[in-house]
Amino acid sequence: MGFFPFLIRYNSEAPEKAKGGTDILDKETFIKKLLLYKDTVFRIAYSYTKNTGDAEDISREIFLKFYTSSPSFSSDGEEKAWLIRVTINKSKDFVRSAWFSKRVVEPEYRQIYEMNESQSDILEKVLELPDKYRIVIHLYYYEEYSIREISEITGAKESTVQTRLQRGRKLLEKKLKEEHLYDERTIHFGYEKNHNEG
Repeated sequence: MGFFPFLIRYNSEAPEKAKGGTDILDKETFIKKLLLYKDTVFRIAYSYTKNTGDAEDISREIFLKFYTSSPSFSSDGEEKAWLIRVTINKSKDFVRSAWFSKRVVEPEYRQIYEMNESQSDILEKVLELPDKYRIVIHLYYYEEYSIREISEITGAKESTVQTRLQRGRKLLEKKLKEEHLYDERTIHFGYEKNHNEG
């Protein structure tokens, strides 16, 4: 991803104070957080745009907002959830724009998600799902969030998240069967989950 030019511009573009006059993150702390969260933010953006250049642009905007607004969080989990939430909102706005309709989809799933051919075939079908199903499946399986956590991130009720997850699975299973990609091994989309659905 193109974050190195962003880090280089950091020295000349970064303001000394956040919006509202509060102290901003120091450079070392910001870079640590950037490196910690950049892959998650990029994958979320890519799941909407399906274009690496657009996903990188959105990611840079998100981290610039994170830096300049200097929000405070009670935990790393809350911080990561905030980044995911603003990335989802920014990505939704972007795909609704006239500019997005002119973009070209770049099928680079395997490189971006570091997966084998079978897993990338499955991910391709995940990315074809409607937004409301795709994002819960993405957060649940690829970012390993629980239903409760997804509810908190998206603002949807837990029952709504559960329903969208179930319907998304059924739609995905149908797509995989149509492409002769479905078998018992795909039930967990290429890997086992490490947490319960609660």
